[in-house]
Amino acid sequence: MTPGAAGVLDASWTAPTTNIDGSPLKDLAFYRVYYGASTTPCPGSFFEVEAPTPSPPPNQTVAFRLTGLSSGALYHVSVTAVNASGEESACSTPLGAAGARIEIAVSPTGTVNFGSVNLGSFTDQVLTVSNTGGGTVSGTVSTSAPFSIVSGNPFGLVGLGATQAVTVRFTPTASATATANVDLTAHGDTLSRIAIGTGMDTPPTVAITFPTSNPTYSTSNPLLTLGGTAADNVGVTQVTWANSLGGSGTAVGATSWRANGIELRSGSNVLTITARDTAGNTATAVLTVTLTGTFTFTDDPLVAQRTPIQAVHIMELRAAIDGIRLGLGLTTFDWTDPTLSPGSTSVKVVHLTELRTALNQAYEKVGPTVPTYTDPAVQAGLTIIKEIHLDELRTAVRALE
Repeated sequence: MTPGAAGVLDASWTAPTTNIDGSPLKDLAFYRVYYGASTTPCPGSFFEVEAPTPSPPPNQTVAFRLTGLSSGALYHVSVTAVNASGEESACSTPLGAAGARIEIAVSPTGTVNFGSVNLGSFTDQVLTVSNTGGGTVSGTVSTSAPFSIVSGNPFGLVGLGATQAVTVRFTPTASATATANVDLTAHGDTLSRIAIGTGMDTPPTVAITFPTSNPTYSTSNPLLTLGGTAADNVGVTQVTWANSLGGSGTAVGATSWRANGIELRSGSNVLTITARDTAGNTATAVLTVTLTGTFTFTDDPLVAQRTPIQAVHIMELRAAIDGIRLGLGLTTFDWTDPTLSPGSTSVKVVHLTELRTALNQAYEKVGPTVPTYTDPAVQAGLTIIKEIHLDELRTAVRALE
């Protein structure tokens, strides 16, 4: 007997040619190959091996591979012959102990480290399984999430030294370190490798690209639109903006975002854009905007009976007046309907009244007489807001620049 591989032992013996009485053996049916840890394995566990011929010729060698043994364990083996009538011979003298070994090898031999991998992506590592015992070795590969087998399962290795690649994939689902066994099983025996990898949820990125990608910007328009991009390995959930001089809001869109109608104040407005991902990670981009020079307004001048009054006209005046108020040490005004949405928010008399009140307070701060207005006592439901009402406010705003 010679020790084999892959939880096996390769046993061989010389076939009998005569019966116990010396007569020629003509009805040999099969052999029983007994095995066990005991020095006398017979009787005990056995394999049945069909005889190649009922009448063996002299010096015929029979070989058989015992499979499903425990790798590394020592075994003793004895053989008996059984004829067609079921009569069994005495056990052969047990052969010396031999160790059963697994018939595959796997490289690498240590832990398979996938390193750090971003959530939403994956990385692969390749194991190589090889035939170390000869013949044909077949088997399977298994593991558990977040690891998976993407190729090489099942495997079949024909001949000593034959190899096959097995690709293992790590697809992290959480910001944590994961471990699992990768089990390669052949003929009842298993070789295992430990797989380890760490999932990373990296912060998003965000950039301002409109109206400039530079860190500073100057404008005379009190209403500003910002636009840009954001990205994350899992997903951007929200982009918001905030002005250091007051005001904040949520941009439209995520990976491509836009923030409309940001009200600027006189001086340096530090605008901070914040992108947030599904895990709560954040990233920021900053643009410092200086409101300078003469205020500019949409549809300037307004033309009576030709220019319809729009939400943007009110919003621009609010931004300009708030900028003046802040410059004079006043707080921003508490506006009714703080955000006027074009097409959905109607312009009301209260909006006009508040513009006048907020501007008058600024005039009172610096001392000049407050402006005079057409239709000084406007009334809800009776007064129609006209182009001249807004043009008067624009003129008064510019007078305080």
